[in-house]
Amino acid sequence: MSDRINTEFNRLSWQCRRGMRELDELLKTFLVRRFATLNEQEQGTFNRLLAYPDSVLLELLMGRMQPADSDVARLVESIRNAAQA
Repeated sequence: MSDRINTEFNRLSWQCRRGMRELDELLKTFLVRRFATLNEQEQGTFNRLLAYPDSVLLELLMGRMQPADSDVARLVESIRNAAQA
């Protein structure tokens, strides 16, 4: 893995640590299993998602809230699917 990719992975890994077990597990699992397969736009969407407040992120990932943004909705579904794989 190149230094740039390793640095980006480490940055994202740190951002996936939210202090809530459910969020930590969902986000970290997705990062490890699926992030590398995302295209540039999807990776940008993941970065946007990580900027959401923890309370909103939890509601989205638990399926108790539907995102208005269709790109975020697809990504949320992918994150949930990665956890079940």
